[in-house]
Amino acid sequence: MRILLIEDEKYMAEAVAQVLRKNNYTVDLAHDGEYGLDCALSAIYDIIILDIMLPKMNGLDVLKSLRREKIATPVILLSAKGETEDKVRGLDTGADDYLPKPFKTEELLARLRALGRRKGEIIPEGILSYGDIELNPNTLDVYCGKKTYKLTLKESQLLELLMNMKGMVISKNYIIEKLWGFDGEAEDNHVEVYISFLRKKLAALGSTNTIQTIRGLGYMLKMVKEE
Repeated sequence: MRILLIEDEKYMAEAVAQVLRKNNYTVDLAHDGEYGLDCALSAIYDIIILDIMLPKMNGLDVLKSLRREKIATPVILLSAKGETEDKVRGLDTGADDYLPKPFKTEELLARLRALGRRKGEIIPEGILSYGDIELNPNTLDVYCGKKTYKLTLKESQLLELLMNMKGMVISKNYIIEKLWGFDGEAEDNHVEVYISFLRKKLAALGSTNTIQTIRGLGYMLKMVKEE
């Protein structure tokens, strides 16, 4: 899951990002409202954590702009005030959740898991399921029957993306944006390498699911039914 954290307190932002990364989230940071809005408009993020008090453009205006542009990415608003008025204004503007500062990282993680379930990406146990495989994004384990394989973080993120968009063709550019971000140095061959790794591990598990290459378009996870 890829998260955009828009927070101008750089020390706090880095601390929160570090915790999220330890929990296998991919995190991009923006320290002002204008840059945060530019990032959010890309629509590559699964969840946005948005501070209300920001330089250049406040969080509520960022949120209004996103919803006006039909960007439906779930948003958790942060505010140091913790006032009811801020909460009401934020939720009325289109926020999905609200968290007053200071907060415990355990609570933020719980809110993120709840939003993930609300989107229908993860079933209550936290496991993604498709065909004969299951993936635990938190432990990076993929299961098929009684067999288990430990994935690397990037392999897990790629498989999670394929499972969430099952039956849909995903372009290499979209995979790069989701897994490495706009500022990353990944190229097409990086995607090809990780697709190859995943195919080998699915084969080692004995899965009948396949990752198909759609020439000129990208990749698609397909469930192959046994006859």
